[in-house]
Amino acid sequence: MSFFSSMNISASGLTAQRIRMNVASRNLANINTTRTSQGGPYRRQDVVFTAAALETATGYPENRVSGAGVRVAGIIEDSRPHPLKYDPYHPDANDDGYVAMPNVDLMEEMVNLISASRSYEANIAAFQTTRQMAGTALNIGV
Repeated sequence: MSFFSSMNISASGLTAQRIRMNVASRNLANINTTRTSQGGPYRRQDVVFTAAALETATGYPENRVSGAGVRVAGIIEDSRPHPLKYDPYHPDANDDGYVAMPNVDLMEEMVNLISASRSYEANIAAFQTTRQMAGTALNIGV
């Protein structure tokens, strides 16, 4: 594995965690959104990661091996039911006075943000270490 492969792996982790932080921020921004353009309350979203494949020297797809970083496979909607809140004066209340609220949990989103932030920092540290190793290797020959 070359220095550039290590940097590419760290860069893929940075990109993936940035997307994860953006999705968690979007969830938090819509924590009280009871009506969306699709109708109904906001539905929480989550990021799905998968391992990125590394092609071998032959370049054929059947020779791919995992270990080339991470990539975002997609952003999915959480299928958990919407909690109901009694608020008969809310414009979106049903006939019984209950409002379907977004299925976003503040604590869960904060944990996701902290975890993504720590993962982002770890990828930066790995990138910087690889850069320092490459610089040291160049100085050895001088």
